[in-house]
Amino acid sequence: MIAARMSDSESIVLDGRLDEGIWARAVPAGNFIQQDPNNGEPATERTEVRIVYTKDALYLGVTCFDSQPGALLGYQRRRDEQLPADDRFMWMIDTYLDARTGYYFEMNPSGQMGDELQGVSSRNRQWDGIWTGRALKSDMGWTLEIEIPFRTLNFNADSDTWGINFQRTVRRKNEESVWMGWPRNQGLRRMTNAGRLTGIHDVSQGHGLELKPYAVATSQSSPGRGDSRIKNNGDVGVDLFYNPTPGLRTNLTVNTDFAQTEVDQRQVNLTRFSLFFPEKRDFFLDGSTFLDFGSGFAVSGAFTPFFSRRIGLDDSGTPQRINFGAKFTGQVGDNDIGILHVQTGEDDGVLGEDFTVMRLKRRLLRESYVGAMYTRRAARGVGVPSAASAVGSPADIVDRQTLGLDFHFATSTFLGAENLSASGFYLNTTNPLNTGESAAYGIELGFPNDPWTGELEFSEVQSNYDPAIGFRARTGFRRISPTIAFTQRPRQHPWIRRFTFAGDVNWLLDTDDNRILNRDINLTAFLMELHSQDTVQVRVLPTYELLEDDFAINPGITLPSGRGYSFTRYRVQASTASRRLFAISPIVEWGGFYSGDRVRTALDFNIRARPGLIFYLSTELNTVQLAEGAFRTRLYRGIAETQFSPWLSLVNNVQYDTQSAVLGWQSRFRWILKPGNDFYVVYTHNWLDDPVLARFSTLDRRAASKAIYTHRF
Repeated sequence: MIAARMSDSESIVLDGRLDEGIWARAVPAGNFIQQDPNNGEPATERTEVRIVYTKDALYLGVTCFDSQPGALLGYQRRRDEQLPADDRFMWMIDTYLDARTGYYFEMNPSGQMGDELQGVSSRNRQWDGIWTGRALKSDMGWTLEIEIPFRTLNFNADSDTWGINFQRTVRRKNEESVWMGWPRNQGLRRMTNAGRLTGIHDVSQGHGLELKPYAVATSQSSPGRGDSRIKNNGDVGVDLFYNPTPGLRTNLTVNTDFAQTEVDQRQVNLTRFSLFFPEKRDFFLDGSTFLDFGSGFAVSGAFTPFFSRRIGLDDSGTPQRINFGAKFTGQVGDNDIGILHVQTGEDDGVLGEDFTVMRLKRRLLRESYVGAMYTRRAARGVGVPSAASAVGSPADIVDRQTLGLDFHFATSTFLGAENLSASGFYLNTTNPLNTGESAAYGIELGFPNDPWTGELEFSEVQSNYDPAIGFRARTGFRRISPTIAFTQRPRQHPWIRRFTFAGDVNWLLDTDDNRILNRDINLTAFLMELHSQDTVQVRVLPTYELLEDDFAINPGITLPSGRGYSFTRYRVQASTASRRLFAISPIVEWGGFYSGDRVRTALDFNIRARPGLIFYLSTELNTVQLAEGAFRTRLYRGIAETQFSPWLSLVNNVQYDTQSAVLGWQSRFRWILKPGNDFYVVYTHNWLDDPVLARFSTLDRRAASKAIYTHRF
């Protein structure tokens, strides 16, 4: 499609009406094709997309015709919330035309705006680009009018062609239609099959300079942690962004504060290993796709060399002071570049540290790359121990480094139109005792298609592997992991959409003698999805686990090391369509568990009272009977979303779990005065449930307000 350029005398008022003359002159993209349910057939509801632009911004005008405009669904209004229950319009823009990275956007009939960055191996939903849009419902359906400043995007200024694609969801019909790439193994996010947007030339990112100062005020106390003093504090800081070229972006943050960050969602952990929590802080999210590593690995969290939550947060998630941070990301020719440096300050006896990450990817062919990564974490104010004086634990090293290489080769034309990929990586980390065994490496073959999909992975994480700024679930294992799945879609069935049957095996072998450490089998014996979006599935989970160390699974209950456990668990779960006023998702799981049995029940109950008023209720109960003892765990969560408009929201999140015995409440108010200018008020309160000393006594509480202003030059 060709973007139409507006004259200097023309302008667009963002109201969703598409009544400006330029919209009539723009040639629309239409003829959407169903991806689901009737693959390859024309969409049942017509969609038209028009694109125009000025020197400073790109505009989209979207007309979503609907034969039942009174049945439109648009519950969500809050920025970046997922849209499982709503009608929606989504689009992807590949500004570099490299088929590897892109910008994802979406809106619904209530004007909710969502966006994310897409890389080769990661998606960054927390990214908040500066753009705006308006939705309007009418008797012909709904329309969108969208403005995306060119300063929000990185692109190749020498090219007038971008990759672009569109997708529409008609939720009441459970229908997905796309403009290009309608086969089920393609779709919106596979940019090799996207359409082309041409005609964009002589556009500007201004001076490429963006200033983002903030002011924050906090009041906090921690009576349950031995400090009842109320500490009031005010501070200011600034983020500075500069684009030396349209394809490169630099970011400097000084006196960084993340007072507005949402609280983590708690999880029940009955394993011996750490859980993975996603990054939510703006500075680390911006440009994060240029720092990803190990594309294609389904379980890459076991050896991720860069995990930004290792910076400025302790193991419990408590923020630590960040003096400054600098980042440089983007594209130069056929190379993707990412450089990050952050300095943390000494805080409550914790040493200040310097963190450095460097990433380079060289794009090859149409969908492939080879790359390298280097990370360094160094404590300030202490000397580096010698090999003779080191205590032997990688955690005691004050200057730790990681070096890695990876590749990803992919094609979407295997056997004509099938997807095929091969990925691999090698990492080596600091080992001060020169004992070796400090590497991780792996290779994976992928066949992500429809109706068949498959994957085979081999990887090894050696016993002394320790990525100082990475995530490491466990060490000292070889992994062999095959996966296969088949989807069957009954033709013309009045209520069944699809059946899926799948199986995957996860073997972990000891790196010294190849004895089996773990064998986890996940068999999807039955999964049925209805046209109504209701689903039901049955899984069988045979497991073998060898305990290499004593496992304190619960206070007072320890499973001894050296023993192997074989047991099988069964899981039945179902979910009703999210678009319903009341949506429930129950899970019942039972069977063996180490030396005894475990019954797990969980329930998600969502209430969509009206657009902008949504309640999420979750509970999980584990009843465990072991030869060494019995115990129960409970987790409760309640979230109330009050979304007054796409610009104004209040979210209350209350959580309690018996493993931590902490009741937590966060109330988070956000007012988007205009995109880029935000005002937050956040209150967090934690209580300890101690049956001996006091029931629900205050551990800590913190109130913060933060104002952020963005000025672009």
